[in-house]
Amino acid sequence: MDQNTKDRGQPSPAEAPRKATAKSSARMALISVVASVIVGGLLIEGTARWVLDDGMNFDVEMWKYARDIKRVSDNPQIGHEHRPETSGFYMGVPVQINAMGLRDREFDLVKPPEAVRTMMLGDSLTFGWGVKAEDTPAKLIETRLNDAKDTPRNEVINTGVGNYNTTMEIAYFLDRGQELKPDVVVLNYFINDAEPQPKRQTSIWREYSYGYVFLASAIDKLSREYFGKADWKTYYRDLYRDGAPGWTAAQDAIGRLADYCRENGIKLLIVNYPELHQLRDYPFPEVTEGVAAVAKANHVEFLDLLPSITDLEPTSLWVSPTDAHPNRTANERFAQAIADKLVQDFPDVYHSAPATPGHQSISLTNAATTTPATP
Repeated sequence: MDQNTKDRGQPSPAEAPRKATAKSSARMALISVVASVIVGGLLIEGTARWVLDDGMNFDVEMWKYARDIKRVSDNPQIGHEHRPETSGFYMGVPVQINAMGLRDREFDLVKPPEAVRTMMLGDSLTFGWGVKAEDTPAKLIETRLNDAKDTPRNEVINTGVGNYNTTMEIAYFLDRGQELKPDVVVLNYFINDAEPQPKRQTSIWREYSYGYVFLASAIDKLSREYFGKADWKTYYRDLYRDGAPGWTAAQDAIGRLADYCRENGIKLLIVNYPELHQLRDYPFPEVTEGVAAVAKANHVEFLDLLPSITDLEPTSLWVSPTDAHPNRTANERFAQAIADKLVQDFPDVYHSAPATPGHQSISLTNAATTTPATP
């Protein structure tokens, strides 16, 4: 080796080609890895879009709904909301949003003379996830209340938005919903309404990738099945542990809603919807009792819907074999129970006959102590 070359630390003429070859091999290996990742990602994305997506996967359809129809609200307490005058097709049914951002027909801010307005506050169950607009609880209740009347006078307004919790529903009502001047407000409560307010996660993958949604869903299911992530029963119960922030916030919000309704002459009913995976030996009686106790503490009428469906098999009430949102059959039972309760408790508003004979509903006097009935 030339002494000058050795002293400068440079490779000898014999070593240079070997090092150049090694660098070239490393670059080719890196390019190959990157290309494989890109091709693999495209294959996953293509498979998700054109093979796996059958229009009935809950996670994917809910993602499309959020992407297409929702936006961030300018009121941080509301969180997100529907974009007015948008539409889409999710879980096999059309969805049309009106100028007020509601899944309903158009309403005038000025209530028509003689009209009775009932406002339904709620989440995806009230929204009617997976069912047609006419099969949502609001519209089925409206039909029942107007039944056999020459001049329909009852307007039941559906303000449900997917992924809302109780604090968001009440924030919406106090900010905007009250402008419609309802005579009665129905707060529709589901067990996950004690979740903290969701935050919109924005990234190119979350916004546009079907493959990401499928993979994230699969990982979540595997984590619950095999890697110790809380199962659905444990998850729901943990929402109501002592000091749980979401449940504390929900109770505070219900208190604010009750105060507002009293001060403004609005009737208020809290309706508890059952979780539809297990109806016999219902696993969450303590949650029902807790919601009933909050209603009683705020001098609000309460209805538990579990007794209206305990004679049916859970899966017969689902919108799909893998999505336990209520279908038309469930909503018909729920609507009958709610309509009967409204007429029974607020006859001065609805001017109708008492509830259907033999129909069971839970009164305020025993709501906090009666556990859900089983057949």
